[in-house]
Amino acid sequence: MQFPRREFLSLAASAAALTALPRAARAEAYPSRPVHILVGFPAGTAPDITGRIVAQSLSERVGQQFVIDNRPGAASSIAIETVAKAPADGYTLLLALSSNVVNAALYTNLSFNVVRDITPVAFVGANPFVLAVTPSLPVKTFPEFIAYAKANPGKVNMASQGVGTTPHVCGELLKLMTGITFTHVPYRTALMPDLLAGQVHFYFSPLPQPIEYVKDGRLRGLAITSATRSELLPDVPTVGEFVPGYQAVGWIGVGTPKGTSAEVIDKLNKEINALVSEPQMKARLLSLGVEPKPITPDGFGRFITEEYEKWADVIRRADVKPEQ
Repeated sequence: MQFPRREFLSLAASAAALTALPRAARAEAYPSRPVHILVGFPAGTAPDITGRIVAQSLSERVGQQFVIDNRPGAASSIAIETVAKAPADGYTLLLALSSNVVNAALYTNLSFNVVRDITPVAFVGANPFVLAVTPSLPVKTFPEFIAYAKANPGKVNMASQGVGTTPHVCGELLKLMTGITFTHVPYRTALMPDLLAGQVHFYFSPLPQPIEYVKDGRLRGLAITSATRSELLPDVPTVGEFVPGYQAVGWIGVGTPKGTSAEVIDKLNKEINALVSEPQMKARLLSLGVEPKPITPDGFGRFITEEYEKWADVIRRADVKPEQ
């Protein structure tokens, strides 16, 4: 059978288009089914709440469901290992946290490494901590706190959620940079009641957990750990104003299994950067103590490497040992 020239050319063009379609369609189709974001903490915790806000916004922007999947336990190791071993197709993501990097430096016998096995996708934001002290401690300013701790070595107690948590290493960094000593009291349950009651003396608390307590005088906020002051507590100075070079923040971002395609990573990065730049989303994140900041995947990767090296050095110098 012979085709007229015009019809032949039309069919040839269509065939060429069909040949090129699958690759383009695959790139454009992502995501074509629900995407799971694994969170290494229980529902209702600060990381979970932030993750759900990001997931909801991504679902609305992309037109496909982004579902939070809570996998708490073993200092987030269960969630990280699950993502590290998942197919590198962009459908299993990790809500990456600063504590993941600290744990990578602390627990050297894990079967995975979050820095090596998780590819950075996008940075959501940083969450500074406030050094909150109980009013029973006779100090009203950060310099007074340092002087009191030096005059009472080992008698001041610092609470944290456990060995190797970011608030814990914030304290260890302060100890190394100022020469103070204190007793670390790790908690497995809520620590705020004991801080309010004066059973422990201070805590590097995520914002905005203690804001109402600071405002009504039940706690004193002495210093913020970020490089600049926080909009949530603008009258509270930074630690760096008294200890030059001190900076320690928590952070939250998104990662994916190593080997995920650049097209998927770039698409997710573009969408997350766009959503954290929206005025309403910025205000919502700031109300949770998260200071949003768009970063490229490469920039996020460099940041993670720097964080790992920083905290590995602190853990080594402070001789921090994992909990048994």
